[in-house]
Amino acid sequence: MESEWISQLRRRIGPHPAVPLGIGDDAALVQIGAASGCVVTVDMLTEGVDFLLAAADPRAVGRKALAVNLSDLAAMAAQPVAGVVALALPRKGGMALAEALYDGLLPLADRYDLAIAGGDTNTWEGPLVISVTLLGKVGPGGPLLRGGARPGDRIVVTGAFGGSILGRHFDFEPRVREALLLAERYRLHAGIDVSDGLSIDLARLASESRCGAVLWPHAVPIADDARRLAAQLGDGSTALDHALADGEDFELILAVEPHEAERMLAEQPLTAPLTAIGEFVPERGLWQVDAAGRKSPLAPQGYEHEMT
Repeated sequence: MESEWISQLRRRIGPHPAVPLGIGDDAALVQIGAASGCVVTVDMLTEGVDFLLAAADPRAVGRKALAVNLSDLAAMAAQPVAGVVALALPRKGGMALAEALYDGLLPLADRYDLAIAGGDTNTWEGPLVISVTLLGKVGPGGPLLRGGARPGDRIVVTGAFGGSILGRHFDFEPRVREALLLAERYRLHAGIDVSDGLSIDLARLASESRCGAVLWPHAVPIADDARRLAAQLGDGSTALDHALADGEDFELILAVEPHEAERMLAEQPLTAPLTAIGEFVPERGLWQVDAAGRKSPLAPQGYEHEMT
């Protein structure tokens, strides 16, 4: 599994004085000269795994390739600065495809005042692969990490979850401005974006923070798409099942101390709603509490790349 490979790689590579924060978070922190730190993230989308060109507008694919990286910077409460784009294009129709990808990518870059500084382009006999690397700068409060949650912190999320496959996974808005605003106004202990699934990404944040998380299922904000998908599939899955496991919502999960969380929820400073869906606890693992207050284990569900 992908998570096992990442754990192995962290042990193998080890720390480096130029990298205060390396493998295992949403982005890396690289120290360059006297600067406060450069936040670096990279994400690769592959046809057949992340999209099907026969069913997707290439402009939407280009936009998404940039948006998923912007979401990683949002998870770190970092300001986007510049990026590079690498393309492996199918030889037939490669030029028109490249133009369409950039037609989708560049307007989003402009929206976040992000400079596209270059990249690389190759052609081959295989499917489309697009990889984007972004550089950001650390915000005034420092980078928001996965490892800072403390027992007693509330689990606060932006937006709603589930059913993104119905279209939202292409046109979502990365929570960059929201993260920067929240980091400026409130004391945030930890953060992660939901790329693979609410429950699995919450479990990852708790694991990095060396604590556990108790989810309040009744409080999870469920997207209308999750309800539509559950109805369409008719396989017994519920809207809550989709909210917990579907992934590609690209909302934020934040760890916030109780009094600060109460203030955030009362003020609701974003256009997207903020919701408390649980709390972090000393006991390791992921848990859920039902309406009667009974606590039971909750298996993290979501997407992981298969590796053998």
